[in-house]
Amino acid sequence: MCGGAMTTPREIYRAEQLPVFQNRMFRTAAQAVACPKGDVVLVQDPQTGLIFNCAFDPSLMVYDADYQNEQAVSAIFSAHLNKVAEVVQRHFSGGNLIEVGCGKGHFLMRLESLGFNVTGFDPTYEGDHPRIAREYFSLQSGVQAEGVILRHVLEHVADPVPFLRGVLESNGGRGKVYIEVPCLNWIAKSHAWFDIFYEHVNYFRVEDLRAMFGKVYEAGHTFDGQYLYVVADLASLTTPRRLLGDDFQLPSGFLDSMERCSQLIQRTARDPSSTMAVWGGASKGVIFSLLMQRRATPVDLLIDINPAKQGRFVAATGLLVRSPEDAARSLKSGATVFVMNSSYLQEIRTMSGNRYNYLTVEHEAAL
Repeated sequence: MCGGAMTTPREIYRAEQLPVFQNRMFRTAAQAVACPKGDVVLVQDPQTGLIFNCAFDPSLMVYDADYQNEQAVSAIFSAHLNKVAEVVQRHFSGGNLIEVGCGKGHFLMRLESLGFNVTGFDPTYEGDHPRIAREYFSLQSGVQAEGVILRHVLEHVADPVPFLRGVLESNGGRGKVYIEVPCLNWIAKSHAWFDIFYEHVNYFRVEDLRAMFGKVYEAGHTFDGQYLYVVADLASLTTPRRLLGDDFQLPSGFLDSMERCSQLIQRTARDPSSTMAVWGGASKGVIFSLLMQRRATPVDLLIDINPAKQGRFVAATGLLVRSPEDAARSLKSGATVFVMNSSYLQEIRTMSGNRYNYLTVEHEAAL
């Protein structure tokens, strides 16, 4: 239920019946289509100024090994991780770190190669690294360190400030923290309606992260502005307060490109030999494909370079994820390919021999 007895948060955006896990992969199309779904109702808290999905049900969020969101297979994303590692090296000199939500362990091992001793926690982990536990970090973990890494975790948890208090307590009431999350202002500026989904309950601006801590060492944007980060003293955690006049709104015409993309698919579909593809089988591609399907203009192919996704089906639409090589057998030269993240455009062009007509969706969205 949204709102409370005393105040009712102002609604910012609504999208109904989105998959609870857009990054969970399925073995059959029927399982994918029947996946659990929930509503997104973004509101701004009148006291804290934080923006979140008030229809979010945390009891639905049970992460397991079928959750696949590893991006390090891309050279572009690997370069981003190198930049993150540079920030960590600037601020964490003690050598002992905890990575909460370490995923498949790629960034943890990168930090290890730089000389850090890192203990990771993530229930979706699939490997056999001796310092990664398939569990959530808690007091019962019995591990403490000089610093805590939270990359793309805070957007997934209800009540981020109490969550951080739990991390602080579990780490003995001390330590620095590195937090990285998607940037709401980038989503708004890019008209990226396909970048709002159930799995992310919180949507942050850099000022929101700054307001959570009394002592901030560094804050800014990364990955072409799509993400924002903060390095702070975890012990200085505080409850943020909404500033006077802070009434966040999405820009006018935020959803206009949804119709433009749908019309393009409809025009292309008139040619029976045509095939319409989406490159990016993660969050953006899953939501884009679903909303196009609901407008009766479905895409034909979903492409992703992650081997863990290939040959499996994505939530809600039941589309099969295909490798670039497999998709090339169905796509004619000059076919339209929706690129779900423009940061990967050059990499995608090179990988596919520059043989398609590439449409970067967030650029189209902002027109």
